[in-house]
Amino acid sequence: MAPFLRILGIETSCDETAAAVVERAVDGRPTVRSDVVLSQLEEHSAYGGVVPEIAARAHVEALDTLIDEALKRANVSLSDIDAIAATSGPGLIGGLLVGLMTGKAIAKASGKPLYAVNHLEGHALTARLTDGLAFPYLMLLVSGGHTQLILVRGVGQYERWGTTIDDALGEAFDKTAKLLSLPYPGGPAVERAAKSGNPDRFNFPRPLVGEAKLNFSFSGLKTAVRQAATEIAPLTEQDVADICASFQKAISRTLKDRIGRGLERFKSESLHVDGRPALVVAGGVAANLEVRSTLQSLCGKHGFRFVAPPLRLCTDNAVMIAWAGLERMATGVAPDDLDVQPRSRWPLDSNAETLLGFGKRGAKA
Repeated sequence: MAPFLRILGIETSCDETAAAVVERAVDGRPTVRSDVVLSQLEEHSAYGGVVPEIAARAHVEALDTLIDEALKRANVSLSDIDAIAATSGPGLIGGLLVGLMTGKAIAKASGKPLYAVNHLEGHALTARLTDGLAFPYLMLLVSGGHTQLILVRGVGQYERWGTTIDDALGEAFDKTAKLLSLPYPGGPAVERAAKSGNPDRFNFPRPLVGEAKLNFSFSGLKTAVRQAATEIAPLTEQDVADICASFQKAISRTLKDRIGRGLERFKSESLHVDGRPALVVAGGVAANLEVRSTLQSLCGKHGFRFVAPPLRLCTDNAVMIAWAGLERMATGVAPDDLDVQPRSRWPLDSNAETLLGFGKRGAKA
């Protein structure tokens, strides 16, 4: 048996073009040989959000060069690669087509197996790469396209405990920023403004707080922000700061209730874990200090370990796609046929109830 498996990963689901080479030793130890990401932030900033056609074109223009760069940085050639892993969904269909078709072409030309990876599975398994986390654990995915609480039982074994019934949390940040004429991306802009704001000036709603089900809702909060801004317009710099601080406080209190109930459920179901149970957070919103502080405090209160992979691996990247492919290979999952098709919507938990609007930016599932 070879001492390790090595995969080339490709990620093009939204507005980052990425390629990476990752290895997994027989004992499960990972090695990231290269990690290349090209952001499209400048291309989309003028529009206040991701434009699918622009994103797809940018992927076409950059992907071949990025793959070549990833191989060079890893000091390997295609003949040294054991398999190809490419994001197959969920995401913007144009971008997915670019990445998956490129992965298929490389697999066909090199005779290597192809793994069509669910982008959400990449997020779900990253904590095993960074922290060697054992199954099972809870994952909170909070990004521009997703807000989900997922029980991760094992590779390919996922239970969605909660999801947003309207806007994703990252989308709520972006739309709030746009409403307040703050720059894109909205999350960091809102957080910066909130630092000098009064979090108690506006009493914004805490959607679904007290509900037994673990779903999320941010549309009403976004509406309340718009109403508050309209009532006191024109806004001063301090008004904007106060709105942002009050908005973040409402988010924090909402997550405290929603995630707190999830941690209690995990304990009540007596799920077997090695050591302390863990809550993993992934997605760009995980960088928000208010959100992170709330989750850390919750974990301390409930006796959970708080795991947050480095921000570079929380946002869209090819390392997590390669690692998900390696995890599938290691558990004996067969590679995909070359006729596999991209899927704009692809829930991790195929048995979960479909909820209207369940938190996607563009077509991201």
